[in-house]
Amino acid sequence: MVVLDPGDEAIAALSEFSRHEGLSAAQLTASGAVESAAVGCSDRRRQQYRRIAVDEQCEVLSLAGDVALGAAAAELHVHAVLGLSDGSTRGGHLLDGRVWPTLEVIIRESPAELRKTYRPDVGLALIDLSASQG
Repeated sequence: MVVLDPGDEAIAALSEFSRHEGLSAAQLTASGAVESAAVGCSDRRRQQYRRIAVDEQCEVLSLAGDVALGAAAAELHVHAVLGLSDGSTRGGHLLDGRVWPTLEVIIRESPAELRKTYRPDVGLALIDLSASQG
């Protein structure tokens, strides 16, 4: 379990934790809140994420993702649904999120080793089961 404090940047903190702990395959879920964030929707034509800013306090209604080995170290793939004060939501690939007041993250490590391989046809590194062990 990782508990993030006010002001922590969620993706940076979880990436650092994953690398420090040497995670090679894990699943994560979380609940809490953020004071600002950015989620992204994959733009297939441009092969990059279209950034959607969320510049207000919001609840993390759902956060799910995984950790797998990239070219150099552990990499996160995290999706989130954020609840805004008017009851609407924003969701997508979590690009960044400034925690306020907390984000409580449960990480379930797997004995497998998952590896990501860059796929130029989609512009992303995706889990490659043929390169993974476990």
